[in-house]
Amino acid sequence: MDHFAPHPKSRFEGFYSKFDLPSGSHVALVICTVPKATTLPPHMVSFTYYPASGSPIFQREHWVSHIERVITGPNNAFELRTDFGTMSVTPEGDTTYTLEAPEWSLNATSTSRTPWFPEQSSSTPESWLVHLPLPLHWHVHSLSSQAEYHLEIPSRDVDEKDTAALHQEKNWANSFPSAHTWAQARDPSTARGICLAGGKILGMHAFLLGYRSPKLNLDFAPPFALAGLIPFPFVPWMISPFMTHVVDYASRAISLTVCSLFYKIEVRAQAPKEGGWFGLGSPFPEGHRKNFCSESFLATVDVVVWERSVWGWAWREAERATFEGASLEFAGEYFPARGDKGE
Repeated sequence: MDHFAPHPKSRFEGFYSKFDLPSGSHVALVICTVPKATTLPPHMVSFTYYPASGSPIFQREHWVSHIERVITGPNNAFELRTDFGTMSVTPEGDTTYTLEAPEWSLNATSTSRTPWFPEQSSSTPESWLVHLPLPLHWHVHSLSSQAEYHLEIPSRDVDEKDTAALHQEKNWANSFPSAHTWAQARDPSTARGICLAGGKILGMHAFLLGYRSPKLNLDFAPPFALAGLIPFPFVPWMISPFMTHVVDYASRAISLTVCSLFYKIEVRAQAPKEGGWFGLGSPFPEGHRKNFCSESFLATVDVVVWERSVWGWAWREAERATFEGASLEFAGEYFPARGDKGE
């Protein structure tokens, strides 16, 4: 199954699209539904225009009357239908956005796609974990797509029509975790990129991480990207020895080191404390909690990759990269100001 397609039985389903425009500006679009929400808004279309400088940000969070998930053909073709238009996906995975709200409009069509695993178009960062009844699932539909777009915000001077780089993700299952962080960056000039997500789940800290370059296609997932007391065959509980991590909202930084048998990756992401942050609502069984996440597109991400030496089994540096203008998110317990629109 292509996990970008609808999961009708999930308690929530959210689609995230990030457009990197030629000017250095960005557009973040979230279409998310909690069909059986009890007390909070069930359906959200969030549109954020983020200038290259990080200010002033244009954001509109719409609590729409409906979001329909409609299968439109074979091979996972589907459409999301909202008060403001549609997001349509073809059997090949190309996406067309036709959305027009009172203060903004976006028309775009992707013309290429880079799946999580280059050789598997329906691949997912979770691999076999996607089949487990976890409280949250995360899928990356495209690490980078070319997308022709036409953007209008009458109150703002924006780069209206051109080709953008498009990053697409999706979450679904029961609800967002109590604490969550995310980072994403790509450098088209070097074909390098990184994408990671993780946080507290089932009493542990777990992450999914992918690093791509012309030479390396690396993925890290549990049990390697796991910290805390974990079940282990024949041993009631043990502490995972493969990952260390620090999430420091006060410094607006995260650091993560994960080892597998043959590779080790060190990641540090940090964004300026002041300015450039915007909030997003997040889905829970009762509906969307407002300002549960905080994102910046002004982060710097430093990556160092190590590999095992054939002789002596020691680590030797394989590659390093620095990404500017990267994405960084803090959510839930990692975001102390959640629910407060002030910061």
